Amino acid sequence: MSMKHIIELQDLLDDPAVNGQTVAEYLRSYGAENIQIKTLTGEKGSTDFVKVLIPGSRGKSSGGDFPTLGIVGRLGGLGARPERIGFTSDGDGALAAMSAAAKLAQMHARKDVLECDVIVTTHICPHAPTRPHDPVPFMDSPVRSQECNTVEVDEAMDAILCVDTTKGNRIVNVSGFALTPTVKEGYILRTSEKLLSLMEIATGRLPVVLPLTQQDITPYGNGIYHLNSILQPSVATSSPCVGVAITTQTQVPGCATGATHLCDIDDTVRFLIEVAKVYGPDQSLFYDSEEYQRLVSMYGSLKQFQTFGERS
Repeated sequence: MSMKHIIELQDLLDDPAVNGQTVAEYLRSYGAENIQIKTLTGEKGSTDFVKVLIPGSRGKSSGGDFPTLGIVGRLGGLGARPERIGFTSDGDGALAAMSAAAKLAQMHARKDVLECDVIVTTHICPHAPTRPHDPVPFMDSPVRSQECNTVEVDEAMDAILCVDTTKGNRIVNVSGFALTPTVKEGYILRTSEKLLSLMEIATGRLPVVLPLTQQDITPYGNGIYHLNSILQPSVATSSPCVGVAITTQTQVPGCATGATHLCDIDDTVRFLIEVAKVYGPDQSLFYDSEEYQRLVSMYGSLKQFQTFGERS
């Protein structure tokens, strides 16, 4: 169970003075040793990026040959102060990612060591701006999405789970979390049956899939509508990415406070941990590599969708 870590971190993150160092100290209390903090500053403020490595017994950090799993907590900010007081719905991605990091670090300290390395990243910003978006307002970020990707997406990540609050839409009307199809180098691939099975185990419910459009996997800032930023890491890597979307039955703005449901976060964190337990050299957990290569040979590269494309 990860509920203890979720409750502690939700209280920790719901603080206008929280920063990367505060979160790092908390993670160290559960045994995390390899933590990096990087502060980025933009026109709308600054934020601390936190990166945690939980080494595996056969991971690359230990000289092994197992691939590395990435978990990226996507968000604009934990808080929209001074416009809104309190922890925002948008902060759920960071809460889930850091809770998973705390639990994995504790498992490692207790000698429940995974085989693969796991790298968990997010950013800590209690004073983020907001911006208009249809159908509900978005949380904005102090720095551009492309800058976030340079820190959150580590080149060592061989597959990435992108965790993001996805409540401000009419596309998924279920409380809990949903999975997206796998995205790789501009291709929207088949939804992983293996990940859906792990989702069923973690939740005890039927799986839910968040549909994607081609627009959703293009870079932010291109003037095209995006459901949200959940698959923005996919534009910065050749590794397969799957969105883990924290959802609700009704439309909830990202800047809304009092909208975090800890039981949904707990389901999400347990799913992330179960994926980490079984992730290994067989990439079929995320996608069928042979079918992907066949698609590329038949239809060519779609890497242009990872760029800003041609503009008149």
